[in-house]
Amino acid sequence: MKAILWLGAIAVAFAAADTYVVVLALPDMMAGVGLSIEELQRAAPLISGFLLGYVAVLPLIGRLADLFGHLPVLVGGLIVFAFGSFLTALSWDLAAMVVGRFFQGLGGGALVPATLALVAALYPVERRGVPLGLVSAVQELGSVLGPLIGATVLALADWRAIFLLNLVVGVVLAVAIRQLGRSERAGRPDREGRAGRGLPDLVALALLLLAGAAFMLLAIEPTALVQDLTWGALYVPAAGSTRWLTPLGLITIVATVGFVATWGLRPGVRSVLRRIAAEVDLLGALLLSIALAGVILAFATADPEVAVFSEQGVWYLVAAGLALLGLVVHLRRAPDPIVPRGAFTRSPAWGSVLVSFFVGAALVAALIDVPLFARTTIYGESQLKAALVLLEFLVALPVGAIAGGFLLRRLPAGVIAGGGMLLAAVAFGFMARWDADALRSMSATVVLVAGGLGFGLALAPINAAILATTEQSMHGLTTSFTVVARMVGMLVGISALTTIGLRSYYSAQADLPSLSDVCTGGGMCAEYQDLLVGAAIAQEHTVFAGAAVCAGIAALLSVVLLRGAQTRALTPSETVTAL
Repeated sequence: MKAILWLGAIAVAFAAADTYVVVLALPDMMAGVGLSIEELQRAAPLISGFLLGYVAVLPLIGRLADLFGHLPVLVGGLIVFAFGSFLTALSWDLAAMVVGRFFQGLGGGALVPATLALVAALYPVERRGVPLGLVSAVQELGSVLGPLIGATVLALADWRAIFLLNLVVGVVLAVAIRQLGRSERAGRPDREGRAGRGLPDLVALALLLLAGAAFMLLAIEPTALVQDLTWGALYVPAAGSTRWLTPLGLITIVATVGFVATWGLRPGVRSVLRRIAAEVDLLGALLLSIALAGVILAFATADPEVAVFSEQGVWYLVAAGLALLGLVVHLRRAPDPIVPRGAFTRSPAWGSVLVSFFVGAALVAALIDVPLFARTTIYGESQLKAALVLLEFLVALPVGAIAGGFLLRRLPAGVIAGGGMLLAAVAFGFMARWDADALRSMSATVVLVAGGLGFGLALAPINAAILATTEQSMHGLTTSFTVVARMVGMLVGISALTTIGLRSYYSAQADLPSLSDVCTGGGMCAEYQDLLVGAAIAQEHTVFAGAAVCAGIAALLSVVLLRGAQTRALTPSETVTAL
């Protein structure tokens, strides 16, 4: 089972790396579906679609992991991630690409709570620190590997090769985990039985192959077929201009629907669906997903230059509020709600979720604004060099995560997480005082490394605290909430901090003298450019200061709320009492 755990951790790292790869490949992906770099706002669904799949249904997936085991969720998450990568790689328009990104997020999001819950299932409370730290480290390592993988692939091939690589890795990991799981169950009766196999499986396989072949031909559009007088009719839409209404598109849709329906005829699948209907609070899961989706869309569709959330964002938040109100009423009445009663009654449990929110709000400032500061100051001509500055921060993150896991053997979770976030707050405080030449100094490297270590130190204690204060039967669900809180914190944080920072920039820009007063020879002179850089630095200072406040709040909440979590080995007095 421990081998399965580390394969799951590798899968989490690869899914995390994909997020950073996409940021690097986004301009090429936009060009691939006919969008120019000036239409960046239209490409926002590529990010929000991924986040929607990653976050909105995560509590439901966590609940399914608690009911059916963590291995099926790991394997299923990898298969869905691979399927989303396949769709994205062969996308011909923005809508198809957004659907692919949604499935990538759905599959990638399922991996984190399942892996964390697997740690809790394999290790006792006092021995979880190091495994949790290693899993967190491997996850954060994805942020380091992502840009490197993306740059390497883009240097050798186009952006579609990135997602085809995801497809291969996802399938290989799914098969490996599946095979290891079977070997672990050797000698046990097969729950599905042999009765579930036969004609439905063969028909489902044939329909799946037909759907895949039709979709590939639809996406690739081989010139020989398109220009052929007979076969070219497969690419003529029955109505409009969308490819989905061509004969090939309709074959893809019908074969896919047929596959899903036929696959659902298997006795094992029917029993699982009946169990889900009987044991899972689907209405509660739907209300929770709508609430989370409303929050995600409200902030993910915002233009920070205008407001924290968009005009449509107001309606998204209204829908989220109504869904949340309905969820509260439903949780009080449902016999077995999606969030079990008492799941978050202890302060370390709900405190871990709250701390994760502020950790995400602070962390996103480093991920976004450190490269921006580098681009504004010393690397104005190179986006790559500006991005590499962040590596000093990112490399320290997994190191801190491992250190936090080891420290859990001796220190309380709240002390470690609080100390780590305090270190991050101090680092942001120094960043808020950087001048235009700060990144040329070794002191900036020390600040970035300290900030990364601080965030890393907090990861394992937060996860350990919620695992130690919730029942094992709900670990998949409860850990999913920490992931959701961190992602929502990142969304809210980047939107709010960027809006506040831009207001600082506009204020500083308004105080600048006119161009003619500074540049006497006509055109833009170096002196005026320095003034504009100073205004941009003022914006970044505001963002870093706001991130320092968020990190400080996370530090305080960690010490106060996580102190009751029993995450360490028994003290001598406790051992005597137990004996």
